[in-house]
Amino acid sequence: MKPTHVLVVGASGSIGRHAVEKARAAGYRVRALVRDPSRIHFGCGVEVVQGDLTSVESMRQALDGIDGIVFTHGSNGGPTLTETVDYGAVRNALEALDGRPARIALMTSIGVTNMDNDYNRSTEAHDWKRHSERLVRASGNEYTIVRPGWFDMEGADEHQLKFEQGDRRDPMGPQDGSAARRQVAQTLVDALGCKEADHKTLELIDVAGTAQTDAELASMFAALQPDTGLDGVLDRDNFPECTQPKRVREQIARIETMRAEQ
Repeated sequence: MKPTHVLVVGASGSIGRHAVEKARAAGYRVRALVRDPSRIHFGCGVEVVQGDLTSVESMRQALDGIDGIVFTHGSNGGPTLTETVDYGAVRNALEALDGRPARIALMTSIGVTNMDNDYNRSTEAHDWKRHSERLVRASGNEYTIVRPGWFDMEGADEHQLKFEQGDRRDPMGPQDGSAARRQVAQTLVDALGCKEADHKTLELIDVAGTAQTDAELASMFAALQPDTGLDGVLDRDNFPECTQPKRVREQIARIETMRAEQ
């Protein structure tokens, strides 16, 4: 399903701004969800709406008439904030859709399946981003999940995108993988209208070479393996569902049920 009316969640952020412009240039009707419309201005043709991504009712209003969602939000906080924002926005959007289909492009992070490191132990960021990925996969919607490397820390000659799967880089610094913000946005928006990108999870980095066209990215999506369960197709098996918080398991079951009842 190629969407026509796209909501960008986190539209005022460093990736979201690029995603709004890319989606508009691609011919989509674009709605930008922001906390404070007075602090952001997009060009002609972009509808800016105020909303709270931690509220199901606010997300329901933002999603009225929407058939595509680009999630570019992120909290960069501790466990509570990460659950409320990084995971919560995805959960609330799916709750607000109430089983209505929407094409989804979700940005998480490279290294998200690396649970055993100091960063994740202190923030639980990887845990909650991975929970959000599982919600999207469980929802029955068409989707693409993009796990970018470090933002805008690529080399001067590194403009060529590389798609990987399996999340084996475990990046501790930009030397382990980086990607330009505008190219992260390009990948997310291109995925919306690309049937070959459906049910695919990928890690995204820049390598030496020139940037690809949108048509070339479509071929790269086609070469990826599709997901078959709650995790990315080649992800390490280190996050047993039975050991996750009860509320998360209940939310996944609820999302699955809502779509089945449609």
